[in-house]
Amino acid sequence: MNMGKIKVTQNRSVIKANARQKKTIIALGLKSRHDSVELSESPAVVGMIEKVKHLVSIEKIK
Repeated sequence: MNMGKIKVTQNRSVIKANARQKKTIIALGLKSRHDSVELSESPAVVGMIEKVKHLVSIEKIK
């Protein structure tokens, strides 16, 4: 598996999201809308992103 970097940006608010999704957003390091973080592409991070993919956007970084 390619362990590159990915940029995750929160696009939507977590106000109406359930508690588990809110905790996942916090675990990814996102604090508010339009906040971005760069993360290593590991299976754990990819799994978290999959759970909140409707709230975030993802970009591959080379």
